[in-house]
Amino acid sequence: MRSILPMKLAKTGSILLSLFICILGLFLIFNPDFSPGILGNYAGAAMIVFGIVKIIGYFSKDLYRLAFQYDLAFGLLMITVGIMVILEPGNVIDSICVAIGVSAIMDGFLKIQISIDSRIFGIKKWWLILISAVITVAVGIMLLFRTSESTRVLMLFLGFSMLAQGILNLLTTILTVKIIKYQYPDIIDVDFE
Repeated sequence: MRSILPMKLAKTGSILLSLFICILGLFLIFNPDFSPGILGNYAGAAMIVFGIVKIIGYFSKDLYRLAFQYDLAFGLLMITVGIMVILEPGNVIDSICVAIGVSAIMDGFLKIQISIDSRIFGIKKWWLILISAVITVAVGIMLLFRTSESTRVLMLFLGFSMLAQGILNLLTTILTVKIIKYQYPDIIDVDFE
């Protein structure tokens, strides 16, 4: 039998971090005058932790293997972008906008593919992932190609992007990660006589 601890860790970590990203997004929406420097540290640290959880999820081998199938590469990207955001304090708002915009677009595109795979797999609410992914891509594109240089407007875009990405990851984790208590390894050795 295989241990379900890595799967529980990945699912719980993904849910908690998705909720944290939603809360941070709502905070920015309601407090657009928040300090970009402090936000850079929080956003960078959150990206690094989220990247680590994504990598753990990739190796967890949950039952459906839908939610975490692309998370090795995405986790490494999140860690890299998080470090970049923390180490670029000079132009923090532009760094954050680019980092979160790119991660939202990439995450949205990957989740569109996961929604299609979920539909084929028979998950009834696959369309929730698809709609959320399309919204996340749209908000990520708006953030990446921002037309306003007002810090207040950029913070609102950041808030909406983080909220969309948090909801997307929360839906994907809840709908597609299934943990069965007694799982067997993927490969079963058979002796022929």
